[in-house]
Amino acid sequence: MSVPLRAAELRAIRASDRLRLRLLRWRHPGLEVHPEASSNFACARFNLAPDARLRLGAGAVTERIPGRLHFVVHPGAEVDVQEGAWLRTEVGETVIVAFEGARMVIGPQAFLNGCHVSAKRRVTVGHKANVGVGTRVFDSDQHDMDAERSEETAPVSIRDHAWIASDCLILKGVTVGEHSVVGARSVVTGDVPPHTLVLGAPARPRGTVGDRSNAR
Repeated sequence: MSVPLRAAELRAIRASDRLRLRLLRWRHPGLEVHPEASSNFACARFNLAPDARLRLGAGAVTERIPGRLHFVVHPGAEVDVQEGAWLRTEVGETVIVAFEGARMVIGPQAFLNGCHVSAKRRVTVGHKANVGVGTRVFDSDQHDMDAERSEETAPVSIRDHAWIASDCLILKGVTVGEHSVVGARSVVTGDVPPHTLVLGAPARPRGTVGDRSNAR
């Protein structure tokens, strides 16, 4: 295919995706898509309650792989995908779930790569924080333990420039400090101090981490 024909095909695809996004915004009044967000979001799955809110900020991107990005936003919940965030789906499905009344913030230039993030109260992913393939983030037990012990919920915060590697589990009430690294397959049940490497199940400090501001 010649370059002009290929360029025309890409423009047609982009126009079709923009039309689908307009239709989705009409169907879901709480969906806000910045004009500079990627048109590839048209290929995502949107399960939004009538009064749910989902914002896709300027420069937010994903791949054009149908159904690999899934938003589930329950009544009264809010999800804010901020400027330049990348919800990557090439290597696995990325699932974003906000239960009734919950709030989730995916910060500027955050990188969610084939992971599952679930909020029943509040989950925050900071500026340029990375969440790796197969990792799951929960701010709740998800179920009652038994008839005597009810489900517990506590906010989760993954701070700026933190890196959560692959196949990790981040549990309720955890704060992962700025510039920290959580090693692959770790289970994090307590706070991680800034600039700290943790590893294991449960995760324990194993070293220090320098400035990750320019890490790739």
